[in-house]
Amino acid sequence: MTGYILHRAKPHLPPWLCVGGIGLGSLGSLLWEGSAAAGVGLTLASVALTGVTWWAGKATGQQRRLHSAITVAAGSAWLTGACLAGPLTGPLPDLYLMGGPALALSWNIRMVLRRNVDSTAAGGTDKGLLEKVGLARAQIGATSVEPNRVTAKMALEAGEQTNDDVSKVLPRIASALDLPKSAVRYMPDPDSARRGDLVIVPEDMLAQVAEWEGPSNLGGSIAEPLVIGRYDDGSPLVIWLPGDPEIKRNSTHVLIAGGTGSGKGETALNLMTEILSRRDVLLWVSDPKMFQDFRPLLPGMDWSAEGGPDTEVMVEAIKVVIPARTRWLGAHGYRQWIPAAAQQQSDPAHSCQPGRACGCEGMPFLVTWMEEAANTLRLMGDDAFTGIAQEARSAGVSLIVSLQRPSYDQMSTSTRASLPSVIALGCDPRDEGFSLPDTVIDAGAHPGAWGNRRPGYCYVVSPGIPEDRYPSPGRTFAVPHTATPTMEALAGWAQHNGPTADPITAGAAKAVAGQNYPGRTVPGAAPVLRLVTDEGDAGMEAESHGLLVDPEDAGIAPEADLPGGEDGDDAPLWESPGYKPSPEEARELFADALEEFETAGQMVVGPKDFIDWCDRHNLSRPWVSARLKDAALDGRLEPTSVTGRWRIVPQLVEA
Repeated sequence: MTGYILHRAKPHLPPWLCVGGIGLGSLGSLLWEGSAAAGVGLTLASVALTGVTWWAGKATGQQRRLHSAITVAAGSAWLTGACLAGPLTGPLPDLYLMGGPALALSWNIRMVLRRNVDSTAAGGTDKGLLEKVGLARAQIGATSVEPNRVTAKMALEAGEQTNDDVSKVLPRIASALDLPKSAVRYMPDPDSARRGDLVIVPEDMLAQVAEWEGPSNLGGSIAEPLVIGRYDDGSPLVIWLPGDPEIKRNSTHVLIAGGTGSGKGETALNLMTEILSRRDVLLWVSDPKMFQDFRPLLPGMDWSAEGGPDTEVMVEAIKVVIPARTRWLGAHGYRQWIPAAAQQQSDPAHSCQPGRACGCEGMPFLVTWMEEAANTLRLMGDDAFTGIAQEARSAGVSLIVSLQRPSYDQMSTSTRASLPSVIALGCDPRDEGFSLPDTVIDAGAHPGAWGNRRPGYCYVVSPGIPEDRYPSPGRTFAVPHTATPTMEALAGWAQHNGPTADPITAGAAKAVAGQNYPGRTVPGAAPVLRLVTDEGDAGMEAESHGLLVDPEDAGIAPEADLPGGEDGDDAPLWESPGYKPSPEEARELFADALEEFETAGQMVVGPKDFIDWCDRHNLSRPWVSARLKDAALDGRLEPTSVTGRWRIVPQLVEA
């Protein structure tokens, strides 16, 4: 019985031991009684000890903090008086005998009441957890439990705490629950500064790799969701590109960002295969890596460029395609692209031929993809995509930019601000802010925690996705090497069943790119020639003019009947060593050089492209720069967004 009583009494003994210690401390009066210097020192020590107690208690509840400070202040004040005047002087003995036990009992009572045997879901363990992380006065409301997901309503102390305080302690909550940081998120209520939802995902379902099994909706519309993976609770990870006016969802551009080894290539394959599997979309892709990852999909693309000058031409073509498409959409009554725009047009109320249905071909959605975009940005400047990103959405054009680090020194802030959607994969922790909005990071999203150790793990922020999903991690499907035959079959399906470019888009592209724009054609189909007479109207009136070459003469070279030079004929004077052509000859040579560039498919040129030509004809680079400007005034060239680079304007193009 004695042992049992002692065992039960042990937790309550510390306050009484403290009271006894203060009483023994009063023996200091034998040394300091009547000492003025000791009085100053003891008083300062008493004040300092009380202040430290108040400061140290800021992480605890307000009640505990106040109780601790009062206890320390009372004990140190009595000890100071007892050491200076003697413990038996005046009221000091009575204060000790009454105040000491009272303070000790107050702590014993507090200890007993702290054990709440009637704890409920709104208190108990939750309160203990919140007290540990400094949110003792926060209230936990209704809690919903789903498979591998717990969502609890939180209400913080009015006037004392805000939603920002919860965001700061999310790592501590994860530590208390022994979970990774990404498993705990907080979604603030947009209508309140102190309310929100605390979301906890106890099991990482993404650790189990899910392999790509083919497109999710072969033959569907690009307006339907594109499935690229799954979230950590098992639900599908989806993204939309076109807008939907009925549900007020905007069309979007996408930034794909992630460090080396983060799974950016497989993420691109997931999204690209979904795009190619839809019946009403064209895909233009630039890849400076020579389509190393995407080569099985090449036949299904409407246009592919391998970086450098080819990409310059594609970017310039997109800039011309945008106004041509918006003009056509406006003429047919579309404020933005919807699936109906891809079908044959038959509404006489909205027609490019007022008063009657024009019967125009439909206009497919257009996705322009810039893979390894840092390479293109170095070539064309950090502002290369800004105009496209700001203007393309209303034209039924979506821009996808993929690069490792979307920092301000690689991509202009204006371009980044015009890319509302992002797929953020693992990265350096310092780069999180370049990819994700601050609100999503504050809610618990941390792609920097993955680095390249979790390939395919990502956060997706995009229109159409509920905002409480933004800080939820997902993982894109893994694309095994054995999937190559499936991707080749998909590219073949897109080549035979996907749309070819409408006259508006094809005409505008060829007005800029000439033969550089091949267009996606069905194998065995005869090409159709179209005449583009004006770049501003590129394709608006590009109705078929029939074949410009008789089919019987298709295999005959145009120069076959022209007289040719005989062996031994003298070469032109300007090809003689050291000969400097006259101004008229030089201009003729320059015009021929532009035609040679166009024939070779190089549609963007600058003075540096004429270096060898200048050496061969004894002409200077400044002379070439002046001729380039003259050609621009004559309409043979158009300036690009890069100073000193000019785009060749073709006169007759093949579509």
